[in-house]
Amino acid sequence: PVTTFNPKDFPYWSFDGSSTGQAEGRKSDCILRPVSVVPDPIRGGDNVLVMCDVLDPTEEPHETNTRAPLAALMNDAVRAEAPLFGFEQEYTMLNKGGGVHGWPMGAYPAPQGPFYCAVGSESVYGRPLAEAHMDACVKAGLIISGINAEVMPGQWEYQIGPTGALETGDQVMISRWLLHRLGEEFGIVSTFAPKPV
Repeated sequence: PVTTFNPKDFPYWSFDGSSTGQAEGRKSDCILRPVSVVPDPIRGGDNVLVMCDVLDPTEEPHETNTRAPLAALMNDAVRAEAPLFGFEQEYTMLNKGGGVHGWPMGAYPAPQGPFYCAVGSESVYGRPLAEAHMDACVKAGLIISGINAEVMPGQWEYQIGPTGALETGDQVMISRWLLHRLGEEFGIVSTFAPKPV
């Protein structure tokens, strides 16, 4: 069983928004408010990953905070309906030089067909990262309901949910962070761009 944490048990943090393009240098204070906390599946032990909202210095949602409008919609009447959501995240694995992972150097792979939901080293590229990511999501307590290789070689997808609206968004963002972090260990850069090639 995954330990659950209360985000209110974690402090607000401040950061320099000019370093992230969220503020000008002359007025750059931004605040991070914890909204979701999960066990850190990479470091293990008592370590956690903390998903945060971004607030301005008056503690109002920052203009880049796209979570806040959804949170405002989640009143008691909406929660009483118990809506469930799922999100499918496609991504493409790239080598550090920018080429698609598994593609021939300076060339294109065979036409699509044998790659979708495939198996075998002639058809699937990047399974070690995709499965390490799935395992990390499970260990973090995310509701990951599936993974599969996509139509293009080097392209994968995973599904988060079904969960509540805010939980789905938080879990997608944490899962994306985990994918990028694990990519460091495999020498693979993942992009969420719909048409990277």
